[in-house]
Amino acid sequence: MGEHVLLVGMMGSGKSTVGRIVADRMRRPFRDSDVDVERRTGSSVPAIFAARGEPAYRAEERAALCAALTSFVPSVIAVAGGAVLDPESRRRLRSAGVVVWLDVAPHALAGRVGAGTGRPLLEVDPADTLQRLDAVRRPVYRELSDVVVHVGARRPEELAEDVVRAARAQLDSPTDGRSPW
Repeated sequence: MGEHVLLVGMMGSGKSTVGRIVADRMRRPFRDSDVDVERRTGSSVPAIFAARGEPAYRAEERAALCAALTSFVPSVIAVAGGAVLDPESRRRLRSAGVVVWLDVAPHALAGRVGAGTGRPLLEVDPADTLQRLDAVRRPVYRELSDVVVHVGARRPEELAEDVVRAARAQLDSPTDGRSPW
């Protein structure tokens, strides 16, 4: 197993916010897949979707994730929500470190993302879209994750503490079991 801490989950689950706190507490660099894509391309995620479409964004997402996962510096990485749909990305994630799923119910996500501004997949009926995306992604997150952290109404600092504790336990003594936090 690699040494990265990999946060997966739906858009709006808190991967970036919680990831920054986890990185600070673990004294590791923080990487965000969407930010890495924007740096690599010089374009925002919505601009990539608009100009080149979702397949082009997914290719950029895959390349950015691959670059982050091959870093020799153990990092905390907020993985773009849909990256787990790519079989090659899932394979890489499994061997790169501890995969932590920030689990949020779709109805709660709808409240968190609001109108979906800046999120190309949520331009039409965000609540319904989140339900549909969750139905496809939830089984993948469940299968891929070493640790599940249930977000609920908890503060990012509380979630980060759970992630740090679980990640350290997994990194210090890897097991085959899943840890529901």
